[in-house]
Amino acid sequence: MSERDDQLALLSEIDAELRLTADQTGRDRLSPRVRTVFQRVPRREFVPEPSSPFAYDNRPLPIGAGQTISQPFIVALMTELLDLTPESHVLEIGTGSGYQTALLAELAADVFTVERITQLSEQAQETLASLGYRNIHFRIGDGHAGWAEHAPYDAIIVTATAQRVPYALLAQLAVGGRLLLPLGQTPFRSRLLGQGFKSELVVPDGQPARNFGQELTLVRRLSAKRFEETPLLEVAFVPLIEDAKRESD
Repeated sequence: MSERDDQLALLSEIDAELRLTADQTGRDRLSPRVRTVFQRVPRREFVPEPSSPFAYDNRPLPIGAGQTISQPFIVALMTELLDLTPESHVLEIGTGSGYQTALLAELAADVFTVERITQLSEQAQETLASLGYRNIHFRIGDGHAGWAEHAPYDAIIVTATAQRVPYALLAQLAVGGRLLLPLGQTPFRSRLLGQGFKSELVVPDGQPARNFGQELTLVRRLSAKRFEETPLLEVAFVPLIEDAKRESD
């Protein structure tokens, strides 16, 4: 099969999962804009060579440093739920391989993306530059702090699970904006390794997401001091690691 055939087969699987989860997410299909960019961005470019044959499988894949590129269905759903426009100003926490970043950059005016693992950020920057993206801005640091200099953001997406919504991200969300993140416990055991970290899976592969105690959650900023939080779907993500100094605050 050609790469286009692989992409279309993957989209067919995503369509089926969207229909199955529509009662929870409120979305039974991808919008034309999201569908178009999902076909345009080559996932194969964002996975390591050993995983290349599986680039269009509907499952997460390892990308190094103990991290993964998320399941395409979840990537598509999260992208859809942000309701981006060509004028949107977006903050992404967790650059990872840069795949989600590329989709955001196709849909929004500007993307500001924060990654704490230098190795991953630098690789993503190289990949995204090679594909011609010029509206992405990179930062290496603690995602809990967001990127205040460029706030407020119309949309914020967090691609790692947190125990609570980081206050800094709430403060940086524009009124009327959407913040999407997984909340809850994590099935991963984490330990700090110098300035980076490694996450190791504790729960055996194949366990259903409902066993992980995480929920994909949508937060809307209704006014300066009022937020609406809506849990959507059971998911499984690596943890959002907070700097040790911040953890003790």
